[in-house]
Amino acid sequence: MDWDKLRIFHAVADAGSLTHAGETLHLSQSAVSRQIRALEESLNTTLFHRHARGLILTEQGELLFDATQAMNKRLDAASARIRDSEEEVFGDLRVTTTTGFGSLWLAPRLPHLYDKYPDLKIDLMLEERVLDLPMREADVAIRMKEPSQADLIRKKLMSVRMRLYADPKYLAENGTPETIEGLGKHRLICQNPNTPQVSAGLALIQQLLAVDSPSLLTVNNYFGVLQGVLHQLGIGILPDYVTEDFPDLVRVLPDLESVEVPVFLAYPEELRHSKRISAFRDFVEEEIIAYRKHMRELAHP
Repeated sequence: MDWDKLRIFHAVADAGSLTHAGETLHLSQSAVSRQIRALEESLNTTLFHRHARGLILTEQGELLFDATQAMNKRLDAASARIRDSEEEVFGDLRVTTTTGFGSLWLAPRLPHLYDKYPDLKIDLMLEERVLDLPMREADVAIRMKEPSQADLIRKKLMSVRMRLYADPKYLAENGTPETIEGLGKHRLICQNPNTPQVSAGLALIQQLLAVDSPSLLTVNNYFGVLQGVLHQLGIGILPDYVTEDFPDLVRVLPDLESVEVPVFLAYPEELRHSKRISAFRDFVEEEIIAYRKHMRELAHP
């Protein structure tokens, strides 16, 4: 099917007039009319009903207009991505990360990104499942281990550790354990060991679950664990980055923690020159620098 004729058909259908379409396309009315007739002949159908007030699409014309409209949207999206990769930071950006990191660390910092790039449209996908970046299930990912998929650009952002935290009011009422065995008098709040999670966090959970505790609350993500801790349900296993935004939490058994968990940012090789990706990467790196500085200040006031 002739692309030029489809383009002219779409303009006529959108304007409802040969004259107005011709003005938009910088063609004469007769030239537009000839192209529409040729398209109708090639399809062996009538695309427009003609009457004194203009043109109305036939049923067959409606079908074709739906198709050309979808084509136009895809072309506009492609054009936007090309402009984005060369000039501006705007448009859709699909970001995937874990529920805990996305809700507790990333989302609270997104206002800083929107302040710089108000035309970004971010789709934040929080789930433990690793999305397929080369198959474009997402544009960029922040994961708690190095991605193994091929054709990805990856960068280590930082490391985190899982530690024990409690609300000060809970500890004032229930006491602070001095040993692992002392946890047996408290309710433990942690990720369910059967849910997808990094091995470092799982190892710490399994170690603490070996302690005979009278009560247990398991949740399938760290955001839920944090809510349990904040509502004084017990002592929770949480990543250390929560202490920046929740400085009142008290660390329990300071010598007990998981091994380091690396945090990686990754995106497909084909998006190497995308301004949206670069803007997001730079934003995350700047926030991590600020986070590290703040954590150092907390450790050495």
